[in-house]
Amino acid sequence: MVPFILVLIAYLLGNFSTSFLVGKFVGKIDIRNHGSGNAGSTNVFRTLGLKAGLMAFIGDSIKGVLAIYLARRFGGDTVALVAGVAAIVGHNWPVVLKFKGGKGIATSIGVALMIHPASALICIGIGIVILILFKYVSLASVSAIALLPIFIYPQGRDYLIFSIVISIMAIYRHRENIKRLINGTESKVTSKSKSK
Repeated sequence: MVPFILVLIAYLLGNFSTSFLVGKFVGKIDIRNHGSGNAGSTNVFRTLGLKAGLMAFIGDSIKGVLAIYLARRFGGDTVALVAGVAAIVGHNWPVVLKFKGGKGIATSIGVALMIHPASALICIGIGIVILILFKYVSLASVSAIALLPIFIYPQGRDYLIFSIVISIMAIYRHRENIKRLINGTESKVTSKSKSK
């Protein structure tokens, strides 16, 4: 039962939507009714500004870190991999918000940093470069996480499966962004821009 409980805890941690709470307490709004309607740090940034966006991003990352820490400490590495997926699922589809959550990038960053820091840092670095060059958060996010399986592959099959699963989730959650990127209608990052 211990692995199951740890995975459940990870999912519930994922349900703790920092973006939703920042929207409520900082902006006095339900962030899901503004901008893209997404309960994630990018939408918070676009809607409420940089400070609020950073608060949401850090909070959503920390819950990924905590989920892995608890799972690894009390369940081991394999349980930690499953818990990492569960935390991201909890963020993307939180039962407490009627399954209307974020896109999982900040939580994925926290999870990946705990699972394999070197691979995560390489992907984060690539994502930052893409963001600086092209100004698209979605392009940077999807590109970075899609590369994670390549860098984490030497760690073994379980790590590869984990990375493929979280990459697929991120790409799926960004499917509308990908369509807009292809059509040339995706919003670039500016402090005053509104998410579509």
